[in-house]
Amino acid sequence: MSDMASFNNIPLETHSAPRDLTPLQENGERAVFCGLTSIIWLHRKIQDAFFLVVGSRTCAHLIQSAAGVMIFAEPRFATAILQERDLAGLADCHEELDRVVAQILQRRPQLRNLFLVGSCPSEVIKLDLENAAQRLNSQYGGRVRFFDYSGSGIETTFTQGEDSCLSRLVPFMPTDSSQEPRLLVAGTLPDIVEDQFKRLFSELGIETVDFLPARSLDELPPVGKQTQLLLAQPYLGQTARALIGRGASLLQAPYPLGAEGTLQWLRAAARSFSVSEERFEQVTRAPLARARHALALQRKRLEGKRVCFLPDSQLEIPLARFLQRECGAELLEIGTPYFDRQILESEINLLPEDTRVVEGQQLNNQLDRVRAAQPDLTVCGLGIANPLEAEGLRTKWSIELMFSPIQGFEQAGDLAELFCRPLVRNERLAV
Repeated sequence: MSDMASFNNIPLETHSAPRDLTPLQENGERAVFCGLTSIIWLHRKIQDAFFLVVGSRTCAHLIQSAAGVMIFAEPRFATAILQERDLAGLADCHEELDRVVAQILQRRPQLRNLFLVGSCPSEVIKLDLENAAQRLNSQYGGRVRFFDYSGSGIETTFTQGEDSCLSRLVPFMPTDSSQEPRLLVAGTLPDIVEDQFKRLFSELGIETVDFLPARSLDELPPVGKQTQLLLAQPYLGQTARALIGRGASLLQAPYPLGAEGTLQWLRAAARSFSVSEERFEQVTRAPLARARHALALQRKRLEGKRVCFLPDSQLEIPLARFLQRECGAELLEIGTPYFDRQILESEINLLPEDTRVVEGQQLNNQLDRVRAAQPDLTVCGLGIANPLEAEGLRTKWSIELMFSPIQGFEQAGDLAELFCRPLVRNERLAV
């Protein structure tokens, strides 16, 4: 059977009944990346906001390093440095914060939206940024809007910075009291991917589509009882529940990773807006065929490869589903920082019955299992990847998947190719 024929035989429907998957629990030493990292993709997406990190010099260095070349452009982020006197409680942190904010607004008088972003140091000294944001909103009389959220790496993983940020925006979203259904897509997507989805929704006849975050905070979408909520990222549990609290209805769907995930994600929206199956098939036929063709080219390298996921980004379960069902990989273990059944239900139903899912982490035990299994590929944080590479194991940095356009039909082949790269590099370097 040809590769294309075998790919086309992959089922494109979820299981009819929810699966009772209970993950194994681990607690102990963890390897996590800082939630401040999310500022980089939020900064790129929300084009009229400034992000002020309240933290240490280490926080400032992290942001600059993660941002890469963007620091040489016109950055819309900065760090209010907490000095030794602040940390020791000898200085008034609120006075210092007010001074830094005034300095930023003096330099950028056109600024209308400013995020105060908490970090590990500001959480340790219990600096109340929520009250600070309220105070500054009153002080500047609405000329500038101040928001606050936590990007701390204490007890969180790095993608939760976005969840914390978006959940803070929900109270500011206008109430939709109309009787017309609206689709709300929550989760930061690259502009090119957002535009692709807008075109597909339009071709399906779904015209009232909003995205959170919007490219401008002055264009926050409305939310109400007619809002149909479709999540684009699997780590937005706090945001999803805040939107449900405002009246939105959550659509259950796999996430738009790969041909299958994208098709079912779009189908969930189409069904909620009563789009006929005939029209749905007509709109998705060509992009689905392109995605399948692109995936067939990459499947040759990934088929049969044994893969481990270590907990890092919360993308682990959707990515594992994609690699197993669409690329033919064998899943040895899926580690994930948090297991949110409500927003992962459709993904769980697509996993093989015997899949080992581990929630949380005991780093040494997990590394022992990886070394014993000797997988062909381990998807993990970059702090773990380098030591494993030194031991001869091939790895994929999970954070790279956050900075790459990977959602949608047109990116399905690119997503598979990202997993092929370490395997190709290994072949080229083989002696």
